[in-house]
Amino acid sequence: MAPVITLADLASLQVEHADAWRAPVTPVVLDGPHGSVSIGDGPVTLMGCVNLSRDSTYRESVAVSPADAVRMGRIQSAQGAAIIDLGAESSNAKAVRVGADDQVRTLVPAIEGLVEHAVVSVETYDPRVVKACLAAGAGILNMTGREHEDEMLTLAAEHDAAVVMCFGDAANVREPTDVPPDADPIPALLDHFGARLERARSLGVDRVVIDPGMGFHYGNLLDPVGRANHQTKVLTQTFRLRPLGAPVCNVLPHNYDIFGDEFRKAEGFFAVLAVLGGAHLLRIHEVPHLRVVLNALSTLEVR
Repeated sequence: MAPVITLADLASLQVEHADAWRAPVTPVVLDGPHGSVSIGDGPVTLMGCVNLSRDSTYRESVAVSPADAVRMGRIQSAQGAAIIDLGAESSNAKAVRVGADDQVRTLVPAIEGLVEHAVVSVETYDPRVVKACLAAGAGILNMTGREHEDEMLTLAAEHDAAVVMCFGDAANVREPTDVPPDADPIPALLDHFGARLERARSLGVDRVVIDPGMGFHYGNLLDPVGRANHQTKVLTQTFRLRPLGAPVCNVLPHNYDIFGDEFRKAEGFFAVLAVLGGAHLLRIHEVPHLRVVLNALSTLEVR
């Protein structure tokens, strides 16, 4: 198999897209219980995640109750996550769907218990869940669906919340779609997010982070190695999205077929690619592992 990307390729891309490297990005600044959190061209920000769904692939992130979610979120915050992302429905294609009322029932008490300890993000695609969770104190909407996008963006504006805008055109990311099939996926991502960012700003949402969707299921990426190749291409070329003016969040991938029983080490590996590629925010499960990886990159001035 030919290499998906080489060091020579990366050097050429950096030269070819030097203007993108220089494009300014407006930081997204959030008020947190321990001071402001800035997502932009400073140190990479870590977003830990806690899943209130037992269908999550990453078993170590599963909370069995709102109280458990608060406990786990507080631990991740102490370990170095500036933001805790809460979700009540797994994004796996085969996961059981959870109704809005049940999502609210578990998410709201978890948010109320965590807002004194970290900036809280809520992952959802349902306006009823958005409204309840932002009212409970969540400062970020991690928007994983398009069906009610305008309504959700309007709610974010009303609550002065930031938005993580995830790639995808389906009603929600549980409905598999395809990634751009081109050898170069970045132009399609620029087109996709350009129009959506303009619409968000027209609705009063000025703090948006874009997420190319590396953590979701796609119908044309069923081969594990092919999927990892696509993820690597996007992670190492995140900087090419800078002309959009918004910070970029990367969900770090996992891959049993490549990492096997060292599955939990995958985030550290892909974090290096994401940081070198210019990511601003990393959504992760292994907070202490990622903290030391980022520290090593900073100490050794690898960039």
